[in-house]
Amino acid sequence: MKRIILALAVAAACLPLSGAKPKKSVVIIVDGIAKDVVERLHVPALYDIARSGSFGPSYVGGEVGTYSQTPTISAVGYNSMLTGTWVNKHNVYGNSNMQPDYHYWSLFRIAKEQDRPVRTAIYSSWTDNRTILVGEGKPETGGLQIDIVHDGYDLDQERFPKKEKDLHIFDYDEEVSRQAAASIREEAPDFSWVYLWYPDDAAHRYGDGTYVDEYVLKAGKQISRIWEAVQYREKNCGEEWLVIVTTDHGRRFLGHKHGGQSARERQTWIATNVKVNRRFKDGKAAMVDINPTVCRFMEFRLPFEVQVEQDGVPFIGRLDITDMTVERYDKKAILRWKAVDKKAPVQVYMATANNYREIGHEEWVLLGTVPASTGHFETDIPDSGFCKFALVAPDNTLNRWFSE
Repeated sequence: MKRIILALAVAAACLPLSGAKPKKSVVIIVDGIAKDVVERLHVPALYDIARSGSFGPSYVGGEVGTYSQTPTISAVGYNSMLTGTWVNKHNVYGNSNMQPDYHYWSLFRIAKEQDRPVRTAIYSSWTDNRTILVGEGKPETGGLQIDIVHDGYDLDQERFPKKEKDLHIFDYDEEVSRQAAASIREEAPDFSWVYLWYPDDAAHRYGDGTYVDEYVLKAGKQISRIWEAVQYREKNCGEEWLVIVTTDHGRRFLGHKHGGQSARERQTWIATNVKVNRRFKDGKAAMVDINPTVCRFMEFRLPFEVQVEQDGVPFIGRLDITDMTVERYDKKAILRWKAVDKKAPVQVYMATANNYREIGHEEWVLLGTVPASTGHFETDIPDSGFCKFALVAPDNTLNRWFSE
């Protein structure tokens, strides 16, 4: 009887409304699964999700040998997803002693700063995702509160006692996926993040092989629970959902370790249910692109200073410019980019300090506006030898640091 009443209540709460479909989004990170493993196993859940969208390569680790080079470590990747920035900005260099720079807003902070109510949720096998990376309740995040929380399992040894092969972590993931599926089906928060842990632990223990394969496929079933809940909402509640599934890093040769800059460690993947743009199809998507992609789909508005610090660009919808570089020639900085929409106006901004990292504010100066087709812009290098550049076009922004 209780189940019947609950089902009727859910059905009544999500009757389709006239007008535009409400938009919802969920990002699922399943830890430490190499792209070649996903492809070899052809994980059914991921390809089901991608049937109406796409499955393709992405990368973590920033730009090798530059200021943005980023360790291919779990919490580092999570925070790159959350903030849309590499480690030189978000400041999380590992899984312990984490000191995030909260000036770089997470997706949760962006959601809560909108001029409309946005309900958020986190379903996580690792409590630090909420308490440290997202920074729930901290003054530095404006006292950010998440509406729906299902985590803390890693701190509950009575309910989840330690098991051989660390299978209690798999139990966390089972609970997380069930809670996420039920909550999405019944409550449908506007933005959700789901984190599943055990595939990474399995790989650290056993490396590439049948054991890891088994638990990657089991993670796929956990993802399927959530995907089925999303499909239910879309079919019965008149909603439009963005689903993004990804991993936080690849793996070193033999599969046991990660953290460096080898091709396999940097190589990740994304499955999504929405149509993607040329950047994604060309294999250029990055972990930092997830934040602006969610923002675009959800029609979130960002303050100028938050947006121009983001290192990612959306992999859905239109782009005007891509592939920004900065070169030095004598005492000039030469900015270059590729034009997607040649007629788009490009505003060129420069900041001669990096105050945003310390105080959350920067003095950006508009140097000029040129058509995207120009493809370059020149300016003097400041005496300090350091500056930041931002290109602002109607459909996306790009940024680079310059340092002698």
